[in-house]
Amino acid sequence: MQLQTQVQTFHFGNYRFDALIPDAVALQQWYQQQLKQDEHAPAPYWAQVWAAAYALCNFIANRNELINNKSVVELAAGLGLPSFLAAQTAATVTCSDVSEDAVKLMQQSIAHNQLHNCKAMVIDWNQLPADLTADVILLSDINYEPQVFETLYKVIVSFLEKGTTIILSTPQRLMAKPFIEKLQPFIVENFSETITAIEPEVDCSVFLLSKTA
Repeated sequence: MQLQTQVQTFHFGNYRFDALIPDAVALQQWYQQQLKQDEHAPAPYWAQVWAAAYALCNFIANRNELINNKSVVELAAGLGLPSFLAAQTAATVTCSDVSEDAVKLMQQSIAHNQLHNCKAMVIDWNQLPADLTADVILLSDINYEPQVFETLYKVIVSFLEKGTTIILSTPQRLMAKPFIEKLQPFIVENFSETITAIEPEVDCSVFLLSKTA
């Protein structure tokens, strides 16, 4: 079953891009079809525009110097909005997700926007490619499952040790507070805003992480 999508235009600061967004009703039908084939099929959380993606896009639109002419990698990118914004001025952008369906849809968005410096690929942060490097890592709403916090923390530290800058966007969830507190030694800046573009509105925080903090 083909996942039905629609093109949606996004504006952040001086930047504009399109993204293919799954139709909500069609997505539910598509997921039910997936469950018929595999009762353990993961829910398509990647197929929704989350508040943290808006917050991350707002941040990098206002702080473009952080990504300008840099190599950028987004992990667990979902629909890839921050990557598509970053591609406006970054040297190279790799938007990645563990879901092959997410990657296929991001590839379509990349082609639609004619982003020649951007590519999408399947990456599992539990098995990162040994040669994966970047000036900047983008992370949006990835700290929502406490059972993966320790693995995620190790991934973040491993990149920081290489001198990589990390920009992490997250809703202000109480359960994620210990994870953010553990990152405190690396936090250079933090920014908070209420995202009203989706309902209900969500309070989000964006953290700039560096080994030099």
